[in-house]
Amino acid sequence: MSDLDQHLAHNLADVQQRIAAAAQAAGRDTQSVMLLAVSKTFPADAVRAAHAAGQRAFGENYVQEALDKIQTLADLRASLEWHFIGPLQSNKTRPVAEQFDWVHSVDRLKIAQRLSEQRPDHLRPLNVCLQVNVSGEASKSGVAIAEAADIAQQIAALPKLKLRGLMSIPEPADELDAQRAPHRVLRELFERLRADGLALDTLSMGMSADLEAAVLEGATIVRIGTAIFGARDYSH
Repeated sequence: MSDLDQHLAHNLADVQQRIAAAAQAAGRDTQSVMLLAVSKTFPADAVRAAHAAGQRAFGENYVQEALDKIQTLADLRASLEWHFIGPLQSNKTRPVAEQFDWVHSVDRLKIAQRLSEQRPDHLRPLNVCLQVNVSGEASKSGVAIAEAADIAQQIAALPKLKLRGLMSIPEPADELDAQRAPHRVLRELFERLRADGLALDTLSMGMSADLEAAVLEGATIVRIGTAIFGARDYSH
């Protein structure tokens, strides 16, 4: 086992323990929370090492970087689940529709329509989440809470997509209660949409710094990068 393999296996085990402890505190089954390893800016070798340690789902933010990795790791494709979690421009939707299993960052109807049109017929429907701007920050992507129900209904009606749930990236906060508040907003919206008849099962929320708060509020997917792979170097 290489040093990288050992390092990532250790970090993954630590994160899984954090998830288990948070789920227990919330009175939830640990299996109800999926770990999405966010591998953006890290090389294919790091994904391969995490896969060797048992991790299967990986999140990417940048289309070209992700496509290069998917190609490099083509030998593992059957046992990898690729999730696109970054901002998606309409001119980049085709490769994402063709290569990914999930898109968490659908932040407007036009993106969903393009993904639906461009999803190849031979692939199963693309799993998507509607990104909601829970903190109301002007700089953040995502639909406004007031518009979410209408857009969710329209996305749910599109062919070759499966609307699984909601995603958010709230403003960072230090205290647990402050971290929980925006996650609670997303969960309450999720529950309203389910009551309106949408068959949703996914709340994609929580990152390395606030995964406990997210799990306490009902996250079913936590997106963890730094706690697994280490600090990111954006200089390249």
